[in-house]
Amino acid sequence: MSAAIVGVGMTKFGRDLEHQLPELAAEAIHLALEDAGIDRRDVKYVAFANIGGWSSEFFPLPIVCEYAGLTPTGGMRVEAACASGSAALNAAYMAVASGVADIALAVGAERMNESETSQVVELLGRGGNFFWEFENFGLTFPAYYALFATAYFQEYAANEEDLAKIAVKNHYYGSMNPKAQFQKRITIEDVLKSRYVAWPLKLYDCSPITDGAAAAVIASEKVASKLTDTPTWIKAQGVATGTANLTMRKNFLSLESAVEAAKQAYEKAGVDDPRKSFDFALVHDCFTIAEILAYEDLGFADRGKGYLLAREEQTYIGGVIPVNIDGGLKAKGHPIGASGLAMVHEAVKQLRQEAEKGRQAPIKRGQALIHNVGGTGHFAYVTILSLEKP
Repeated sequence: MSAAIVGVGMTKFGRDLEHQLPELAAEAIHLALEDAGIDRRDVKYVAFANIGGWSSEFFPLPIVCEYAGLTPTGGMRVEAACASGSAALNAAYMAVASGVADIALAVGAERMNESETSQVVELLGRGGNFFWEFENFGLTFPAYYALFATAYFQEYAANEEDLAKIAVKNHYYGSMNPKAQFQKRITIEDVLKSRYVAWPLKLYDCSPITDGAAAAVIASEKVASKLTDTPTWIKAQGVATGTANLTMRKNFLSLESAVEAAKQAYEKAGVDDPRKSFDFALVHDCFTIAEILAYEDLGFADRGKGYLLAREEQTYIGGVIPVNIDGGLKAKGHPIGASGLAMVHEAVKQLRQEAEKGRQAPIKRGQALIHNVGGTGHFAYVTILSLEKP
């Protein structure tokens, strides 16, 4: 059974010390329901993405549902590290596609700044492989992705300036996104002069600690046609997992889970050439090197040539494939459980041609790609959204 996204909502991302987790989630839910033109009583299932650990609520789903007026609607909390938002979309989609619910809600929210930065960094580091990599070697996520970057530099002709080009592009588009955490443009020099976090990654190569929420309303084909003339169809979604232990990886030049998830999504959607199939892509740029790896894992560039897309500025609007024209995780922000649904929010707005002036992609194919990674490839979700019903 087909299912479509008929409403989206998102809070402004950033450092929010005024609102508790249920308040953030409720704002995104309200905006999504309003966008869909429905009442909360119409929602029959809720999938809530949240990592927690840094916030005080240990069982957040019932608290969020109570605060948003969704009780006694059934649902569950889902977790797939940084890909949790896409996992929530998947759960809500399956609830609708299976006939369990005509209308389901996918929500993601985090209040990461409730804890100190050092604690958040530690908790994220524990999400790699705790007993082997974190306890024995003290790896945190900047260090994990620094391993990818150094391996890539050693194998190919990329350099730190290529990474800086990713940051500059994403801050450029973030400056035009009123929902983004960072709305200031930066230069190559700004990036190269910023302090190292884990060589060769510097401060401007890393996504920030963020508070925020995002939501999407998913409806069955029958209901969607009654609610809107412009439903955004979930055409395909590929899902894969990777090893938690990096020593089990073949190399650090690719995320095998992302390659597999893309393969699944492309087969389901009938995509033969990803370079000619999408109007834009939203990829998981938790670190600048991650965006370059995504170019190759998704087939936008040949293996070892992804950095050239950045160097030649081919992922701006007007280039080979516009990427992260919302600012990406790098500038828009990365509230872990909400990030995947923030990508959905952006994709839907872009396909409807409702994005702000200067960052609206030309919509010619009516199709968008979302790439959402959890951990260092522990999880990967590749979602294809389309204006055309599958």
